[in-house]
Amino acid sequence: MNPLKVNFPELYDRHLCRHSQFGINVIHILAVLGIYFCLYAIVYRLTGLTWPLLAAAGVHLAILALNLPLRVLGGTLAFLAVVVALVIALPTLPAWAYALAIYPFYKIQAWSHKVYNVERDMTEFNKKYQKGFALFLLLSIYEVPILLNYLVFDKNNWPVWSSPASRESESVQPGSTASGQAPQCP
Repeated sequence: MNPLKVNFPELYDRHLCRHSQFGINVIHILAVLGIYFCLYAIVYRLTGLTWPLLAAAGVHLAILALNLPLRVLGGTLAFLAVVVALVIALPTLPAWAYALAIYPFYKIQAWSHKVYNVERDMTEFNKKYQKGFALFLLLSIYEVPILLNYLVFDKNNWPVWSSPASRESESVQPGSTASGQAPQCP
């Protein structure tokens, strides 16, 4: 799993196997926004400089530019610009306060899987994308583009706005991917 050489459509299909419901994607993008804000705010609080924030965003975007469609890269640029602007514009807290806030944002993501629990068999994906540090790093780099791709550019995959009862039924299926086919969840 080399973050510099990623099959983004495949990684996105993997995402849809566990995150085919609209609500979980909204919760995840908000939690990720909180985590990014906290990480960037720690750097800003410790340095008092804006260039490290811009450098971090630039390196992140340079890695993503190797593998993302242009529109998703542009969406990610806008997301990171909002994060940096918020960090600079909002009053600063002590760095430890931001560090403490990261864990609840992470737990919100984990909790959302209990509410939005439609999941497909990921056996084949799990063979290629094995749990561990490499997958953590890969998803840390690509989670924002994956979520933005779903929420902004792939409305065909937004299932019916479902009630808890319909979430439990098999009728809630993701739509088609950008290729026009259902995600390949073996």
